[in-house]
Amino acid sequence: MEESAKFLLISVILMGILSEAKSDAFTHRYEKGDPVPLYANTVGPFRNPSETYPYYSLPFCPPDHWEEKKGTFGEVLNGDRLVSAPYKLDFRVDRESQVLCRKNLTREEVSQFRTVIAQDYYLQMYYDDLPMWAFIGKIANGSPNGSRYFIYTKVHFEIYYNGDHIIEINLRTDPSFETDLTEDKVIEVEFLYSVKWKETTAPFEERTLKYTHSAILPRHMSIHRSSISYSFWIVLILVGCLVALYVRVLRKDFNNDEELADNQEEAGWKVIHGDVFRYPKHKSFFVAAVGCGTQLFTVVLSIMTLGIMGVFRPYDRGVLRIALVFTYAVTNVISGFSAVSFYHQLEGSNWVWNLLLTGFLFGGPLFLACCFLNAVATIYGSTAALPLGTIVVIFLIWLFLAFPLLLLGGIVGKITKSKFQAPCRTTQCPREIPALRWYRGVLPQMAFAGLLPFSVIYIELYYIFASVWGHRVYTLYGVLFICFILLVAMTALVSIGFTYLQLAAEDHLWWWRSFLHGGSTALYVYAYCFFYYFERSDMSGLMQTSFLFGYMACICYGLFLLLGTVGFFASLLFVRCIYSSIKCD
Repeated sequence: MEESAKFLLISVILMGILSEAKSDAFTHRYEKGDPVPLYANTVGPFRNPSETYPYYSLPFCPPDHWEEKKGTFGEVLNGDRLVSAPYKLDFRVDRESQVLCRKNLTREEVSQFRTVIAQDYYLQMYYDDLPMWAFIGKIANGSPNGSRYFIYTKVHFEIYYNGDHIIEINLRTDPSFETDLTEDKVIEVEFLYSVKWKETTAPFEERTLKYTHSAILPRHMSIHRSSISYSFWIVLILVGCLVALYVRVLRKDFNNDEELADNQEEAGWKVIHGDVFRYPKHKSFFVAAVGCGTQLFTVVLSIMTLGIMGVFRPYDRGVLRIALVFTYAVTNVISGFSAVSFYHQLEGSNWVWNLLLTGFLFGGPLFLACCFLNAVATIYGSTAALPLGTIVVIFLIWLFLAFPLLLLGGIVGKITKSKFQAPCRTTQCPREIPALRWYRGVLPQMAFAGLLPFSVIYIELYYIFASVWGHRVYTLYGVLFICFILLVAMTALVSIGFTYLQLAAEDHLWWWRSFLHGGSTALYVYAYCFFYYFERSDMSGLMQTSFLFGYMACICYGLFLLLGTVGFFASLLFVRCIYSSIKCD
């Protein structure tokens, strides 16, 4: 019975994924006069992209037969709530000044429209899966009586077609048709719309290119190339510094090791060879962090690979979010395997506790943050709030997919036992660490270690923020992949450098320190959130502010685990390399 339930759940999930990019009219082909699916989606303040509300939360003209489109899993995650729009846009049927409705706006409705116009509200619709936007009204300043509020009462649809396909649609408001809502009284309003069809030679396969052109403008591409070139040269310079370190310092140490007489004592990093491979404190937490970082590294690579393959298209209504959910769920097998196998290498005994800790180390804080932010969105009545049904689906995905794969990975990691490869024998008693200067402390070195990797992604970070927390479209997954590789390389090189400096000071507690060095870049990314919020955006309000800093806290926490894992494994490889080159007792 349980196996049947699992099979049914997986089948439903796959059907949901395959249905993400399909419209109501599956073939997107129409004959003249055929009805074309038109859905109104959301409204919201332009300055707060995450703060969206149902279309009919404002007193617009409702259609004769109001119907809410059943959203896919991805659409609900994306905050889309599609409902029937009142406009009639049949294929290749022109309309001129068609009356949508006449209604008397009450004083409360007039006040509501004034409020949203003051906040630059805009609306979004989908026509044959093509998005369109328009502002609701405007404020006219400079009047002797102060600012005046106007609502647009006529919209114009300009639709391009090629044969039996719809290629493009533009939505414009007519500034000659507007109604003054400044006075607090009952106002009669007549809403109108026009439709104009035009033929084009653009192919159907390229109809979404207009939404990506802004991301590949020559000026923006020049900035991306400069950013990558700058980051590449920084990596090369750092590689050169490490090569110089190896040639001038380490090789000298290796030669001195061969020439040491029996009565001479070792110094520097060689003197702690009996302690350098001593297992870290709180190794269960350390291994869990490494396991989560390995999983998140796989998730990022998988998402970028799908993006390069062209799976994610602009305004695909939740395809990226559903890919994130299922990729994270499936890769739990990687975190379970890497954590338990490494835990056994460090001679851990309670692998079940370690496995559960791995599953909740990142997922637990993420769940709590999402619950809090979902409660905020629910209080605001925003479409960003997940309904109960979607929450149940996410729980089932975790229960029947993510958690079993975590257990499977842990069991396989327990079966495939392997010993920790240490070129030097660890002594019984730990060596005392000499007193260190203040700049060799954890916090100063984290501040220095995170600065260089952050400089690699600083320029690209603006475009990412403008896409996630703004209205810019980001489709340059190839550029993003290159920046990620440079970030990983820079993190590894910086961690190696700081690990050597730590060992040279005869400080053998490098395990946690290398992890913190690698993950410190995430702290700079979170600090950038404040810069972006106050200097690069016009965001305001509790909901948008909590969404930005709440979700970015989760993202930066994941980035901390990911880059910390990179820093640790790079340092581990370096430490094994240098200590395998000297004579150990």
